Amino acid sequence: MEFAMGAIGSFLPKLGELLGNEYTLQKSVRRDLEYLQRELQSMQAALSVVAAVPREQLQELDRLWASDVRELSQDIEDVVDTYLVRIEGPASDPKCGKFKGLLVKMADLRKKFRARHQLGTAIKDIKDQVKEVANRDERYRGPHGVVASLTAGAATRVTTCTVDPRLIALYGAQKNIVGIADAKAEVMAKLFEGDDVSRRQLKILSIVGFGGLGKTTLANAVYSELSAGQFDRRAFVTVSRNPDVKKVLRDLLYELDNPKFCELSGATLLDERQLIDQLRSSLHTIRYSIVIDDLWDVQAWETIRYAMADSHCGSRIITTTRNLEVSKACCSSNNDIIYNMKPLSDDDSRILFHKRIFPSETGCPHELEQVSREILKKCGGVPLAIITIASHLAGDQHIKPKDEWDALLNSIGRGLTRGGGVEEMRRILSLSYYDIHYNLKICLLYLSIFPEDTRISKDRLIRRWIAEGFLQGENHGTNLIDLGESYFNTLINRSMIQPVGINVEGRARACRVHDMMLDLICDLSSEENFVTILDVIKGGTPFRRKIRRMSLQKSIGELTATRLVHTSMLEHVRSFSVFSSAANQMLPLSSFQVLRVLDLEGCSLWSKSHHLNLQSIGNLLHLRYLGLRGTSAHELPREIGKLQFLQILDVRRTWVKLPPSVVWLGDLMCLYVSPVVHVPIGLRNLTSLEELTGLSVGCYCVDIVKELGHLTNLRTLDICWRGSERKEDHEDQALVESLHNLRNLRSFEIRGAMPMVQSLRFSFRVLDILSGDFDLSMRNLPSLEDIYIDHDMKKARHEDRERAQDMMSHALKGHPKRPSLHPSFHCEEDSDGSEA
Repeated sequence: MEFAMGAIGSFLPKLGELLGNEYTLQKSVRRDLEYLQRELQSMQAALSVVAAVPREQLQELDRLWASDVRELSQDIEDVVDTYLVRIEGPASDPKCGKFKGLLVKMADLRKKFRARHQLGTAIKDIKDQVKEVANRDERYRGPHGVVASLTAGAATRVTTCTVDPRLIALYGAQKNIVGIADAKAEVMAKLFEGDDVSRRQLKILSIVGFGGLGKTTLANAVYSELSAGQFDRRAFVTVSRNPDVKKVLRDLLYELDNPKFCELSGATLLDERQLIDQLRSSLHTIRYSIVIDDLWDVQAWETIRYAMADSHCGSRIITTTRNLEVSKACCSSNNDIIYNMKPLSDDDSRILFHKRIFPSETGCPHELEQVSREILKKCGGVPLAIITIASHLAGDQHIKPKDEWDALLNSIGRGLTRGGGVEEMRRILSLSYYDIHYNLKICLLYLSIFPEDTRISKDRLIRRWIAEGFLQGENHGTNLIDLGESYFNTLINRSMIQPVGINVEGRARACRVHDMMLDLICDLSSEENFVTILDVIKGGTPFRRKIRRMSLQKSIGELTATRLVHTSMLEHVRSFSVFSSAANQMLPLSSFQVLRVLDLEGCSLWSKSHHLNLQSIGNLLHLRYLGLRGTSAHELPREIGKLQFLQILDVRRTWVKLPPSVVWLGDLMCLYVSPVVHVPIGLRNLTSLEELTGLSVGCYCVDIVKELGHLTNLRTLDICWRGSERKEDHEDQALVESLHNLRNLRSFEIRGAMPMVQSLRFSFRVLDILSGDFDLSMRNLPSLEDIYIDHDMKKARHEDRERAQDMMSHALKGHPKRPSLHPSFHCEEDSDGSEA
């Protein structure tokens, strides 16, 4: 239901644009479009009521009606999008002669006339369908039994949001993890107990328990404790429910013996037996520690176990699983140990619950103590349940009133202490889902595209949300990347996704989805026909409905691929994602007609056995996102210049030579390249660019340096500097002049040598340099004599200031000229009169 809301919400502005004066429409077509606009607004109003109610509480008639509305709204959007694409058309070649240009214009006029006629026919057909749905459901009546109070919670407005600092305490340093210390100590003791003989044998410890208990957290804590000094090699890999065992073996080889992995340039093409042989060869004389996380079946374990040679050096393996039979299979020798994961104690449950909700200095108010105890009883000591409910009650960093605590307590049902199990856990997770704005629900459901246990990059996710049209600003000035960051942080604060890689600023670089939450959103996504996961292991492809978003996570086989290509199933696909384990089968791009997102990141599709032909990519006129990162692609066709709606182009870790036509992409917001990627002259035409990273500039491309100054919307610029030692080249001055024009620039990173720089001035936060992520390298500034550093003392202590000074002095010791250091200190709040 929420997806139908989001689909209409993102489409109505586009319909308004089409009805504007810019487009010439026949009167009858304009009337029909105005009718559809009014009907869609009525649908949206009715759906706002339906979307707030859990699916199981809706009448069947309401579910069918919402499903019809969802499909209709997407069909209408496809029709209008296709019309806009044909009317605006691809950019014309500026090198085209006058006569040829005239012929092109005449052909273009014929196409536009035909497009207007086809639009009129399609709109009449859809208008009939809308009337049919309306008549069937009595003109969009409000659904019976929907309680008005339920809508209030769902209508929470999404505003600018940062990561809740209380969550940083939970997910940041391991020392902050509640209730793990005793379990970690117990596991460590079991791993090393016994006499000298048993301690030298390979020992396997299997952690078993149901979902949400914290098995992975415990395994990770133990893994961190097993220091590299104790073991020659270490690895932590995740298997998941439908494992790609070859990928698991490759990951093991990569972590355990990276030099050998790099030598094997065709490691991705090795079969299971070859990978096992390579692993056994690497491990047979060393002491190693390995964590095999999230095992689901015995067969996967047995294959992995063959690779684990017993070197009699005291190696240790830890596995985690929900299945006791799998745990028993792991622990087949007398030396192995099954460790049953226990729920949190009452005290630890209370600490975790309060830590998530209340600021440390206030604690739990007296009036909430009794209801919080009752809620915790129903959580049964399960950390995932505790954090999910606590995040729900904490809201958007504001504690909810007591009556909402009481309502939540009554809604949980039996709880997890009386055999409620998986269904009750799902109910608890659903509480947070139905409490968020429908725009956030769509963004959350979108995560079902990614395979289980995937580390999902925040930047990649937000840019895909933009390309799909999920992010709609309230006014024209709203920056969509900032809005996406706010959505991402809100989902973290609600504990619906787990932050990964939190930096000193409290920002997560990526996220993961707990497998129980992923189960929920995959089920909801399937019910809404939001994402179709092509997975032969799960029993084939559901061809009964139109496919809107396709995720290829496993090999689909020739039969399935043939069925897809030779049916109309691909005509409505808006998003196509292929993950590396599925790269042995690729669908022809010519089969897609309304594709917006093509994400092939990490797929080896240009090897001897697999080759993706991108020649037809110029026909994907709807494309907004093209992700080729890490694909070993070597070329893009000239026809890419036809993609006038393309917003994101990612060719990092490729050898692509961008064709000159790439500078025709007037809507391009983000261009990500590698320093080896050739970028053509004409960047100044990309005036919509907000992010440009990986660009190699300098003496060999002074013109490109000058062109940077025309990209006034740039917010992020990351360049690799290839400067000249000759003063007469003036590329340094050209760079400074270009940077002077970039008034919207927020982030600037420069890599490379500047041999003539004598004086350098910059500022940074003291806490940044102390985080360990700060890299101050002066080796490429051989002429440096003076460094002026302005230290921001925000949130820093006096001892932090001294440490920062020591680190800066130490960084300059190796410089041949021993430049003079001129530090100054201030606090960001100095502007209002306070002192650091």
